[in-house]
Amino acid sequence: MLPTLRREIWGEFRRSRGEVCRLFFLFSLSIALGSSTVFGSPQPSESPTEVVRATLTAVFQILEDPTLKDPAKLMPRRRKLESVIAERFDYEEMSKRALAATWTSLTKEQRTEFVDLFKSFLSDRYAGKIEGYSGEKVQYLSERLEGQYAEVRTKLVSSKVEIPMDYRLINKGGRWYAYDIIADGVSLVKNYRSQFDKIIRSESYEELTKRLRTRTLTEDKAEKR
Repeated sequence: MLPTLRREIWGEFRRSRGEVCRLFFLFSLSIALGSSTVFGSPQPSESPTEVVRATLTAVFQILEDPTLKDPAKLMPRRRKLESVIAERFDYEEMSKRALAATWTSLTKEQRTEFVDLFKSFLSDRYAGKIEGYSGEKVQYLSERLEGQYAEVRTKLVSSKVEIPMDYRLINKGGRWYAYDIIADGVSLVKNYRSQFDKIIRSESYEELTKRLRTRTLTEDKAEKR
């Protein structure tokens, strides 16, 4: 997280979905980077909290690696991370929840197109936000399980701020996948759902996909969950 961003988060976080998404992108990277050890083979004794802890530890190690901070390696590194994210973050689940009722009316081809657009949109908008990570730590508070779903409550802590962050995961085939992050009470999925619904109702689904494709989707004020 960039030093300047860290100073801005506490003052602007409640107003801007952008700050939520920056934290979301950090977590999606962590889920991806930990995939080889955490998601490699289902382990009955492994809890969602252990998955989150292992993956966050893995991403922090990557971000702190001095050999990866060379500006010349920035884009290759980012492309590599994005490729891994695509394998382990459940963008389809996130897309389905963000579109709500509209999802059911889409064809298989339209759903595939939307998932790809949404994934690309998030990657392009927030990929650079984590490059300046500067030593934030995570406190693990509690875990709640309900069937195939889990919510892990944590707190991101630095010398100046403490930001509550809850991670929502779904178990598919014995593996835990992240599909939402709730930062300071603000759900990423819920806020995109609200924005998508406004665009679809006032204009059309086609207009929504156009804005995702052209990166002209604006940010509304974030709402508490």
